[in-house]
Amino acid sequence: MKTGLIFDMDGTLWDSSDQVAAAWTEKLRELGYGDIVITPEAMTRVMGLTMDKLADILFEKMPREERMPALDACGEYENEYLRKHGAVLYPELEATLKRLKEKYPLYIVSNCQSGYIEAFLEHYGFGRYFEDIECYGNNLKNKGDNIALIAQRNGLEKAYYIGDIQGDYDSATQAGADFIHAAYGFGTINADVPRLERFSDLPELLEKLEAHT
Repeated sequence: MKTGLIFDMDGTLWDSSDQVAAAWTEKLRELGYGDIVITPEAMTRVMGLTMDKLADILFEKMPREERMPALDACGEYENEYLRKHGAVLYPELEATLKRLKEKYPLYIVSNCQSGYIEAFLEHYGFGRYFEDIECYGNNLKNKGDNIALIAQRNGLEKAYYIGDIQGDYDSATQAGADFIHAAYGFGTINADVPRLERFSDLPELLEKLEAHT
């Protein structure tokens, strides 16, 4: 049975809230929206949402027709910023990815804009660990659809989705994937699911789960 691990990005692999908030505030000032300041706390609250919903929340002071163009500009600048500067990886991330790669194919699905996952992979040289990626910005599909899409096009008979917020759990359920909660991330889950206290504990947790299947 081909079993794959599909990862969320924010709150699961890294925390980019400080860097993204700084990049967006800088770009908004350049665009003439100096009265809008994006804080790391505000960014954390909306991480995991699709980009259109995120724009409605963070850019509520803007006329509606200006939100998506501003969002696109912020997202493009954010990708450049993260590709150059990176963000905060969770402890032992690369060492754990190396261990996992020995047994499982690895993937990423996020609700981010196009280029965001690539910025993460390029800055750290992590492309060698992941077989495939997908995001909302590429196809405007929700996370559940994209989890299912990754599983289908990579021939996965079983998939675990590792994420940190309720929406991640809901999306995994929609896609028919098993879910593991990255409890060190940004959210809680209203369900009884396997709980990951540290990213580095994932190989051992998977061994336990696989032993009971």
